[in-house]
Amino acid sequence: MGTKAVAILSLGGTIAMTADPATGGVVPALSAHDLLAAVPALQGLDVELRVHDFRRLPSASLGFDDLSALADALAEAFRSGCDGAVVTQGTDTIEETAYLLDLLHPGEQPIVVTGAMRNPTLPGADGPANIHAAVIAAAAPELRGAGAVVVLGEEIHAARTVRKSHTTSPAAFTSPATGPLGRLYEGRVHLHGPLAARTTFAGPTIRAAARVGLYTATLGDDGALLAAMAEACDGLVVAAFGVGHVPEGFVAVLERAAARIPVVLASRIGNGPVLEGTYGFAGSEKDLLARGLIRGGHLDAYKARLLLHVLLGQGRNRDETAAAFALAAH
Repeated sequence: MGTKAVAILSLGGTIAMTADPATGGVVPALSAHDLLAAVPALQGLDVELRVHDFRRLPSASLGFDDLSALADALAEAFRSGCDGAVVTQGTDTIEETAYLLDLLHPGEQPIVVTGAMRNPTLPGADGPANIHAAVIAAAAPELRGAGAVVVLGEEIHAARTVRKSHTTSPAAFTSPATGPLGRLYEGRVHLHGPLAARTTFAGPTIRAAARVGLYTATLGDDGALLAAMAEACDGLVVAAFGVGHVPEGFVAVLERAAARIPVVLASRIGNGPVLEGTYGFAGSEKDLLARGLIRGGHLDAYKARLLLHVLLGQGRNRDETAAAFALAAH
């Protein structure tokens, strides 16, 4: 099959951190070349690595401009002949970065996002093993058409379903609704089943500064803070209770907001769908959808926010946005 070419783009994060005497903590400092030098097993793979030192940031400081530039760099790498790509970054925002890249990548080449839960100064640092597994995955024919995936701890997770579910565990990444796509062992990708169909929304951005808010429903909230947020937003995602319920005091606020901007109804649970026709009380999913909210379906609130950001940036109207969610969030 010949040597595969894999692009490596590093963004910083725990995987690239070293001790900083000035702060007493660790900070992003290692380059992409430094990261690869710590993985001598890469030399035994029949893979050509094309390395790009893209950013050196903690992942909490990454922004939409960084991710847009990253998507462009990945597209250029694929045009230049790369068969896949690996993105290394901090784990705090991996689930969001991976899903955003997945939405913007219509091609067949896999994008593998990885990082580390233990920085290189700690015993048992997991970065080198994760990089090794990510390169194997990016070059694997089994992942052609998978879009963006997250690989840590030798598990492969779809960008659409993955979540960081623990703050410190090396096994922090899970896909609560589906489980992982597969695993790596003995230097190969092994999938648990066929790849699911993907929905992508690649296209030019004509409204780069769209502001999308995310508001979480909590016990006893009277809706005043929600009203203030809605006024400042171009789009809004509500992380509702359970299957899509909010306090009754939210109802008028959300109806007014939905008449002005797209408002997506998601769940704060992170596993399972927003329903559409089971409950009928004021503030239920049926009531809110009838008032103009857009059903978030199976997308968690964080990913619903990213999809809405992409759609607003592309200038989609409310009906087009609702149709896109119906496709992407089923």
